[in-house]
Amino acid sequence: MADGALNAQAGEAASGTRGLTYPFGDPPGFGEAVEVAPGVLWMRLSMPIALNHINVYAIEDGDGWAVIDTGLNIPDTRERWNALLAGPLAGRPVTQVICTHMHPDHIGLAGWLCERFGVPLTMTRLEYVTGRMLLADTGQPAPEAGAVHYRAAGWDETQVETYRREYGQFGRAVSPLPSGYVRMREGDRLPIGGHDWRVVVGEGHSPEHACLWREGDGVVLGGDQILPRISSNVSVWPTEPDADPLGDWLESLERMKTVFPDDVLVLPSHGEPFRGAHTRLEALIRGHMTALKRLEKSLREPKRAVDVFGALFARPVGDGVRGMATGEALAHLNYLRRRGRVSGTRDADGVDWWTLVGKDEAA
Repeated sequence: MADGALNAQAGEAASGTRGLTYPFGDPPGFGEAVEVAPGVLWMRLSMPIALNHINVYAIEDGDGWAVIDTGLNIPDTRERWNALLAGPLAGRPVTQVICTHMHPDHIGLAGWLCERFGVPLTMTRLEYVTGRMLLADTGQPAPEAGAVHYRAAGWDETQVETYRREYGQFGRAVSPLPSGYVRMREGDRLPIGGHDWRVVVGEGHSPEHACLWREGDGVVLGGDQILPRISSNVSVWPTEPDADPLGDWLESLERMKTVFPDDVLVLPSHGEPFRGAHTRLEALIRGHMTALKRLEKSLREPKRAVDVFGALFARPVGDGVRGMATGEALAHLNYLRRRGRVSGTRDADGVDWWTLVGKDEAA
């Protein structure tokens, strides 16, 4: 999910919001909705973590509503959905459920809503398949490869044991997904309420994240791809330890500057709807590039992944976000290694030590 607990680029958040405009006032409260564009309602669900909310949206679709993202599978969220369905959604049925990506705050109640209304789930293929894969891990023992991965990053044995104990918790926040789905892919146009919404895919935060763009009036359902106040978590996980998600993320942000006009209304999953897409995309890119420079400077002497948190994050890293912080640190290290700027060596204790290549050039 988006990482409001960390803010991936130290010092980036405040400067990264300059030049944005927020056309709406206070966010909607419990059981409330705000119309942010013709036929589009903004609603907010709470989450019991540092990032304490997710925005979800409903689009008029004939006699009912297409729902975009769903919140966590917890009693409070179901209670809030019941209030929304009876209140601003006026008892009209949900016609389809569309999820931007497979993180629990986005798909947590997708299965619940699909079953309740007998409607399909629409997602990109990689997001649906990955979500089903993670649900299959629920209650399973942690693979030893994961322990090796985190030990290599510098975790001590107590922290590795915590990983083992907490492994497979994805399903605690996600109701069972439908056994089938409707696939959307880059360039598709989804008809909702008599209008086409163009699918624009990004990578890095998740495998095949979908934004939806109503080109007719410039409304973009941005998911976690373009957030106004925080940066999305971009992590390397044990399932693909040599991945380069940060490279994918930066490439996606650059491409979206060429796809979306600057004046679109971005409806994000966290924070408030805003205008200034190019400004925000550039700030997100700039934040990561600045973090990479700080990281390179910190690697004049060998360090483990856990030793570079201070170069990357604006806040101290506690136990609750250690996994995401480690994943993001490894994403930045892998990015630099792919480009020949750092190297990593595993010692006899199974710990990776990272150091700068060509130290004199970075002095």
